[in-house]
Amino acid sequence: MITLTKELISKYDEAGPRYTSYPTAPVWNSDFDSSKYVDTLEKFSRNPKPLSLYVHIPFCQKRCLYCACNVLIRKPNPAVGEDYIRYLGIEMELIKNRLGFKPTIQQIHIGGGTPTFLTDDQLSKLCLLLDQTFDMQTVQEKSIEVDPRSVDSKRIQTLHRLGFNRLSFGIQDFDEQVQQAVGREQLFSDVQTLFETARSCGFASINCDLIYGLPSQTLIRFGETIKKIIDLMPDRIALYSFAHVPWIHSHQKLLDQSKFPSSDEKLALFFHARDQLFMNGYTAIAMDHFALEKNELSVAYREGRLKRNFMGYTTLTTQNYLGLGVSSIGYLSNSFSQNTKDLKTYYTNLDKGVFPVEKGYVLSKKDLINQWVISSLMCQFQIDKKKFKAAFKEEFDTYFNSKSVFLDSCENEHLIKHQKHMILVTELGRLFVRNICMGFDEYLPKNKERSQFSRTI
Repeated sequence: MITLTKELISKYDEAGPRYTSYPTAPVWNSDFDSSKYVDTLEKFSRNPKPLSLYVHIPFCQKRCLYCACNVLIRKPNPAVGEDYIRYLGIEMELIKNRLGFKPTIQQIHIGGGTPTFLTDDQLSKLCLLLDQTFDMQTVQEKSIEVDPRSVDSKRIQTLHRLGFNRLSFGIQDFDEQVQQAVGREQLFSDVQTLFETARSCGFASINCDLIYGLPSQTLIRFGETIKKIIDLMPDRIALYSFAHVPWIHSHQKLLDQSKFPSSDEKLALFFHARDQLFMNGYTAIAMDHFALEKNELSVAYREGRLKRNFMGYTTLTTQNYLGLGVSSIGYLSNSFSQNTKDLKTYYTNLDKGVFPVEKGYVLSKKDLINQWVISSLMCQFQIDKKKFKAAFKEEFDTYFNSKSVFLDSCENEHLIKHQKHMILVTELGRLFVRNICMGFDEYLPKNKERSQFSRTI
């Protein structure tokens, strides 16, 4: 039984990173440009390994008010997608020419925006470009994000014919009042039909995204959404805490803050959803994901093989991934890189034969060590000191001697539990795992305002 006090919530309800990367994106800098990206590609080419691949499709017909993604609002127009596909092809060709070979891909994820903004023909062209640029023979997972409002059963069948084996539906909430509050209205019956079609096609995995902490959400209303989700029985569920950052995404100012659930109410939404999912065959996966007990994600979590990157939690062992498209992020040869968020600049750079990289970061040994620790906490809720020593030839307690006071404080508040060779995050600590990770973030103290981050609760 988890016991939460108002004092504990007040202490740890602060702005902090979600740690989809370390160092986090605000630390990256513009000194890492196209030429630095070329260096990482050349370094990778000398010791190639299988890759994951992320393709960003930035377009949406309408902006959802909760959204914190990099999106561009465009009316339906085939020319928009045609131009973008053409430039994605140029970017792929630049990468292949610089590497000098077709890199092996194990995982593909197409996200957005709304990837299904593209027509069937455009998605087909994109898949053909990927086949021509990369070695796709060992692809294990080919996934795409789907806005249920942008597809019908016929499109779901087309996605399956194009080789996609995992769908990720953006649902967020089924309640009408919540949908109206955030500007994203969709019928449960329509989503149910899409799920049925996807299952009849034979998709290996059907996922959905939910958000708690949205305006007008109550325990009863969100409880009804969870009941409907359980009826749909997706293989995996991402249950995200709403990131309210209107100073970064100005459209969030249109949300009625008087209707936001309080911190206590927000946690109650999470607990209720979690309990209902537990009772219906789901396992909690690290921080904010759930999967059916026999799903490969649950198995990987139990066996300590779970990984995490900008595409989410994954069972695959690929450490390196390429990002294609506007604002996309990659990680190659221990370096992060991010493309420009400006579409015109993206096109102009590619017309010049220049990689459209806006910023990035080359990790030091110290960064790699902290990255390993934070990843262990986020993916396994533990730190194995023996594995740490094997990886870095350092004793954990000696290397992190300066963190002993912080770790003792976490243990005194029952967030972690020390064992001889392990640090285990408790059930209570799992609610504050981002805060625990922040203790190992060497860059966070230099950014006292933390204005670019959402609150941890």
